[in-house]
Amino acid sequence: MRGASRVEVVQPSATLRISSMAKKLAKEGKDVVDMSVGEPDFVTPQHIVDAAIKALKEGKVFYTPTRGIPELLDAIAEKLRKENGIPAESKNVIVAAGAKFAIFNAIMSLIDSGDEVILLDPSWVSYEACVLMAGGKVVWVPHSEGFEDAPIEDYVNPKTKMIIVNSPSNPLGVVYSKEFMKKVRDLAIDKNLFVLSDEIYEKIIFDGKHISLAALDGMFERTITINGFSKTYSMTGWRLGYAAAPEWIIERMERLQSHSISHPSSFVQYAGVAALKGDQSFVMKMVEEFRARKDMIAKKLKELGIEFAPPKGAFYIFMNVNRDSQEFCEEFLKKEYVALTPGSAFGKAYSTWVRLSYATSRERIAEFLKRLEIFI
Repeated sequence: MRGASRVEVVQPSATLRISSMAKKLAKEGKDVVDMSVGEPDFVTPQHIVDAAIKALKEGKVFYTPTRGIPELLDAIAEKLRKENGIPAESKNVIVAAGAKFAIFNAIMSLIDSGDEVILLDPSWVSYEACVLMAGGKVVWVPHSEGFEDAPIEDYVNPKTKMIIVNSPSNPLGVVYSKEFMKKVRDLAIDKNLFVLSDEIYEKIIFDGKHISLAALDGMFERTITINGFSKTYSMTGWRLGYAAAPEWIIERMERLQSHSISHPSSFVQYAGVAALKGDQSFVMKMVEEFRARKDMIAKKLKELGIEFAPPKGAFYIFMNVNRDSQEFCEEFLKKEYVALTPGSAFGKAYSTWVRLSYATSRERIAEFLKRLEIFI
């Protein structure tokens, strides 16, 4: 007896492994500072919670259309047009149980066995897993010095089918420039490629400007834009994300979704409508708090002489510890009870780098910085 080979091509998430070790130590009574978790540490705004409760009380607990309730599809399309310059209509949108499933669905709907997918090294851990499970091959492209460019043009070949871009980036915190995005556009058009643009951190930017690839000339018909509610509205556990793409791609994704999750939870979708249409002041306050935390860490890392990528967005700092990242993270956790994520989890080229998440209080960040100085 043996299981399916598609599962054997992927490994358990390294980010979750460190998190599990940290939780075990905390359960044993150790004072663990967890800088590994990629989720905002803020409570979901009350008006969003109220919308979900209202939907429950009104009996909106039954199946919805596979792509999502019309109100949410319309609200997402309107948001994309007004804020991102993407010419989307509701027919170009599908909601999913988190942006992660939207990514999985898009890759499963477009990538065949043998297709090559370009990933910027380092990239979020699950892109590679999704490509491998679809039968595709990942081609890693290391960033240029400074992390704000990458020689993608040197890696495109006749087997290339898709480029995946995540801006702001997890794990780098980099916000890609308009020049870089135009290069991606030119390559995609010249070589007839799909682009998956993961924009889940679009509102969390401190320096630079967010650019949606689908808004650039000639890109809407070949771009799958991924976004969601987890990071912007601190709704990670609600599991609500979406994709926007040409109608024929959405139809394929709808077919796959109809045979898997069916649709996201009904009442959560009504909370999504409230998030998009309600008061946005929470987002601005959250971003300013993240900015203060980022500045606090960057100042200390500079004092300690630690190299790091330019943290212009999201809530991560990617830093060079000049030793094997897995060993560093495990030893740091065991000796100083601080959880970080090894850079080796995010690609091939940065095995001496680690990712830290500052989605935790300034008090805990101060404690982390104190323990880091002792450890190094």
